[in-house]
Amino acid sequence: MQGGYKEYFKGKKITMLGLGLLGRGVNVAKFLVECGAVLTITDLKTREALAPSLRALKKCKHIQYVLGRHELSGFRNAEMVIKAAGVPLDSPYIKEAKKNNIPVEMDASLFAKLAPKGVKIVGVTGTRGKSTVSYLTWHILHRTVLGNRMAWLGGNIRGTATLPLLKKVKTGDIVVLELDSWQLQGFGDAKTSPHIAVFTTFFPDHLNYYKGSLKQYFADKANIFKYQKQGDTFIVGDTVVKDVPMSTRKSAIVVSSRTLPRTWRLRIPGEHNRFDAACAVAACRALGVSERDIKKGVESFAGVEGRLQFLRTVRGIKIYNDNSSTTPEATIAALRALDPLKQKKIVLIMGGDEKNLDMSVLIRMIPHHCSKVILFKERGTDRIREDVFAKERDEVRVYEEDGLKNCVSRAFAVAKRGETILYSPAFSSFGKYFKNEYDRGDQFVRFVEKLK
Repeated sequence: MQGGYKEYFKGKKITMLGLGLLGRGVNVAKFLVECGAVLTITDLKTREALAPSLRALKKCKHIQYVLGRHELSGFRNAEMVIKAAGVPLDSPYIKEAKKNNIPVEMDASLFAKLAPKGVKIVGVTGTRGKSTVSYLTWHILHRTVLGNRMAWLGGNIRGTATLPLLKKVKTGDIVVLELDSWQLQGFGDAKTSPHIAVFTTFFPDHLNYYKGSLKQYFADKANIFKYQKQGDTFIVGDTVVKDVPMSTRKSAIVVSSRTLPRTWRLRIPGEHNRFDAACAVAACRALGVSERDIKKGVESFAGVEGRLQFLRTVRGIKIYNDNSSTTPEATIAALRALDPLKQKKIVLIMGGDEKNLDMSVLIRMIPHHCSKVILFKERGTDRIREDVFAKERDEVRVYEEDGLKNCVSRAFAVAKRGETILYSPAFSSFGKYFKNEYDRGDQFVRFVEKLK
């Protein structure tokens, strides 16, 4: 629909369900206003809570706001509803829209629907690894000469929205989208899947949202491949392939960490990152990138912010920011990456808000890799406190602190030269201390920058 997206939105009455504070909603709203849409934004947060986002939209006139509540009328009279990620599965407002035959769309899937013919979309999902695979795939493509074609990055990327990419993409371009389970709901509703789909890993997560149903969580993830057409490519991790329908499995490219040549040297540590790299390599091969260019891209990749990100060394103590680890499996991978020989030289900061995930394996791993653990006092941490303190029997010193600043101070006070401070929470961030996951990582980085 190159050149036609403005006509598609012009004069259309659109209700945006969810504005949020991460920037995606703001950028979608700006784009729709530019296209001449008649926009209503509704959010359960109050005007005060949404102040930063509202300031960013100050110059956008003619937006109607319904804040601190939703009104059913906005889902009866609209011509389209665009919902944000994380809207409840049983939302009465989405049900109302569907009852009135109003199409419900999402940012990334609507972009895929309206993108110019000939644009290749690479979609990446998974409980773990999707960010690294997305960024690495884009990194390889971006530094490779693609003729007149460009490579773009979108989806679950901080501070950005995917829909505005319609202003930039052209026929032949490649768009890499990091897609969480919520964004893939939009692909399911649209009955479409990316041309190249990558499904990295699958572990229990977001069980609070899915009300304990792993089946529903997987069903949303499965939209990454469910509607692929003949000629499309599906790349799947070796631990997930067993969960994929046999009809899809037969044509899938199965990837493991062993798929990546051992002679290739990565700048990012850990076997899990070799697996992520193998997924990105498979995607780039499917796009026809040369082996030489792929290898150069893989070996030059410095990693992603907040994902086992090396920050600095202070007084002989290395400090890593693994803020994006919000599951026990992610923190286990970080421990193994930084302490592969089990030398117990890690000072681990962990804890956060509750997601009802099983922490037992992670707790058993702690004595094999950690000399000290600093627990961040929060709701989720309450559930594991007793079990973690019991590890003092295994000569692991355990502390608990209120607030991230105190956790960082304690970790630095007890760490010895030659040890590594690893911030890998294993829990989500939402609670009284942080606006969101990104705010949590930003705070950690600021506190570390002040260490002397």
